Amino acid sequence: MAAEETVWTGSPSQWLNAGRFALCFLATLTGIFAIVAIPYAIWRWFVVKNIRYELSTQRLKCHSGVLNKTTEELELYRVKDSRFDEPFLMRMVGLGNVTVVSSDSTTPTTSLLALREGGPLREKIRALVEERREQKRVRIAEFE
Repeated sequence: MAAEETVWTGSPSQWLNAGRFALCFLATLTGIFAIVAIPYAIWRWFVVKNIRYELSTQRLKCHSGVLNKTTEELELYRVKDSRFDEPFLMRMVGLGNVTVVSSDSTTPTTSLLALREGGPLREKIRALVEERREQKRVRIAEFE
């Protein structure tokens, strides 16, 4: 059996927080809400900063958490479908979301948010899924 190799690592852009940062900025202008808005903005920055995605030849891992860390793993042979979305404002800055749908019971849908080069990543995931299914001799049957 081939050893597992990391193919891609990435993290979401802080553009995920653009709306929150704008609201916090407006709240600080009033002065009264600054005591809450500034710590909230800093916290949201840390939340996004501590998200890391890792794609290997066998699994997709999502690491998250500031104080408590969580790692979710998705075996690639379980992936059923994937989607690449480019919301308007994200598209303006070259970002997109990759959503992976799987037969995994704990995490049926995994979203990789605000990524650069999301389209090529989706294609890379698709190719690795097919390769992994061949290695494990897994076939997906669809029933209507």
